[in-house]
Amino acid sequence: MDTTKNPNQYVFGLDIGTRSIVGTVGYKNRENRFQVVAQVAKEHETRAMLDGQIHNIEAVSQTIREVKQALENKLGFELKDVCIAAAGRVLKTVTVTAEYAFETEQTITKEMVHSLELLGIEQAYDKLKAESTDTFNYYCVGYTVVKSYLNDFLMLSLEEHKGSKISADILATFLPEEVIDGLYKAVEKADLQVVNLTLEPIAAMEVAIPENIRLLNLALVDVGAGTSDISVTKDGSIIAFGMIPFAGDEITENIAKQYLVDFNAAEKIKQACLNSEEITYTDILGFTHELKSQDVVEGVKTIVEQITKRIADRIIELNGDKPVSAVFVVGGGGKLPTFVPSLARHLGLPEERVALRGKEVLLSVDFLDETMEKDSTLVTPVGICLNYYEKRNNFVYVTVNGEIVKLYDNNRLTVLDAAMSIGISTMDLFPRRGKSLEFTLNGEPKSIKGFLGEAAVITVNKKEANMTTAITSHDVVEIKSSTPGLDAVYQVKDIAGAKQKLTFLVNGIEMKCPSLIQVNKQVVTNDYTIQEGDDVKVLSYYTLQKLLAFIDVAYNASMKINGSPAELTTRIYDDDELSFSYDEIEPYQEIEVNEDEAAKEETELELKSIETAPEEIISIAIESSGSKAITLEVNGQMVRVKGKESYTVVDLLDVIDFDTTLAMDKTLVITVNELEGDFFTPIHANDIVNLSWNEIVEK
Repeated sequence: MDTTKNPNQYVFGLDIGTRSIVGTVGYKNRENRFQVVAQVAKEHETRAMLDGQIHNIEAVSQTIREVKQALENKLGFELKDVCIAAAGRVLKTVTVTAEYAFETEQTITKEMVHSLELLGIEQAYDKLKAESTDTFNYYCVGYTVVKSYLNDFLMLSLEEHKGSKISADILATFLPEEVIDGLYKAVEKADLQVVNLTLEPIAAMEVAIPENIRLLNLALVDVGAGTSDISVTKDGSIIAFGMIPFAGDEITENIAKQYLVDFNAAEKIKQACLNSEEITYTDILGFTHELKSQDVVEGVKTIVEQITKRIADRIIELNGDKPVSAVFVVGGGGKLPTFVPSLARHLGLPEERVALRGKEVLLSVDFLDETMEKDSTLVTPVGICLNYYEKRNNFVYVTVNGEIVKLYDNNRLTVLDAAMSIGISTMDLFPRRGKSLEFTLNGEPKSIKGFLGEAAVITVNKKEANMTTAITSHDVVEIKSSTPGLDAVYQVKDIAGAKQKLTFLVNGIEMKCPSLIQVNKQVVTNDYTIQEGDDVKVLSYYTLQKLLAFIDVAYNASMKINGSPAELTTRIYDDDELSFSYDEIEPYQEIEVNEDEAAKEETELELKSIETAPEEIISIAIESSGSKAITLEVNGQMVRVKGKESYTVVDLLDVIDFDTTLAMDKTLVITVNELEGDFFTPIHANDIVNLSWNEIVEK
């Protein structure tokens, strides 16, 4: 063997199984083929593992050490890093749909996709804890994006596309902390460091069902000694993982009971069935027997039927209560000649659709040791090595807000992972909005969003960072949670309808009036601040009573709307005409009226500043009544002031919208009838007044 190759190029994988531990060392060559340089298998001397779970850490660690030393003797150098896989004995899978909406259309980046996936994992973990009845602390040991969506349309890849919403169906897999810790401790006691952790069904999938055939609806069954691990693919993705705690050991135990032998002797009888027609064994009483391998196979037929029935039922359940198109079987437990036909029968598939896979799926793998034979037992050990090139998963330790935490490293850890590990919600990382304002506008629900607050302040190793900043082992992360913004504020004047005008004809003269705004059946002014749950309506009419109050004219019997006699409660709409006689016109006075149901919903109009009708209408009312109110033009608009015997420019500030806060850096310019004036210049009816600010020019 050429031992001059740099040992760092080799990948060391350990398949820590229930019956044996298989160590594989190899590398990928320039043609992307995996070269197995050395492989060693050693059975446990005692039943230190049951159903894929380590029960005796010290015994398993010793066997790992022996496999490691045997490989080192073959290779000529020390092995330090190792890849391992966890069995699915207590595997939990959770499927969720995660989505994230943007306020405006965005170009989707890799960071956005990663954040979406982490959001899905967080949702999956919360769902698992909510549904779980045990007290285990679970770790996510892998996840698969089953489908991705852009604006609810299915997409193969989200990156670089533009959209306002991204979502994904995510399959996350979890194992209890005790399972992971047991594996790590056994490996570390053998002086090895884990550089990649995967699941046994994922490892087997790497070899047996490559990505180019995952478009098909297939199942992979890895039949080991303690567990039968199942993976299901469809439409290019792994859609489900599962397992049953029944496999080769149940067959071995059945043989032990039938032939009165211990477990190890029964295992040898089972293995001999695959290679010999005649089998010789000695029972626990010391008697020697001979039997045919066919008799052994027939004798375990019932237990094989039970195991394959359980596997078939689990496959159908994982596949949405229907059989898959085909099944691949790997692992030593499935090598008995009756196993595959029995599984096909329980699935309702032709026998040729269920196949034991071995050398057929190892075509891209070369064994440099020519004495090794490719078979189904090597699929998972090789897959563990190959998974290293895809994932490089491991646990690392980082410090988050002073707390040391252990994170499962999928080779793309970010600050978001660290935050989730100590219970910081994603809501505390993104800028948070203040409370929204909910009300109804013209009978339709309306929502005004609150203001955005400050984003979280994040540092990694005392350097400014964000939630997508990559982290690695021993990093120090500090996170100051985001703050909520101010609650939404919305005033009547912000409503589009509040800025509209209603046009009426009064004795043939056009008059524009502001729309009336009603909140909870009360007419309000434009500066009213809308409250939660308010019922807001923009009225499309005035009553005659409101219009008369607006023009300061009293009601008389001659008044008609569009030629028809009108009462105070009669409604007058946009472009309607009010006509009346000028004889004996008096100023408006409030009159008690019996209103109809619609008019009863209205109250007095309270408006301090409004745009009035042309001067002629108001002049008629003023001249007839002797009122001291005057009408004049201010900054291009007709304005009426009343309540005093005489007026100056300063009185206009009560009825016009003019910003007086600009005095610090600007100079005020006032003209009355094109002559320079000031706040105390007298004003009269029909005057033309202009107020403006000019920049101060330094000399």
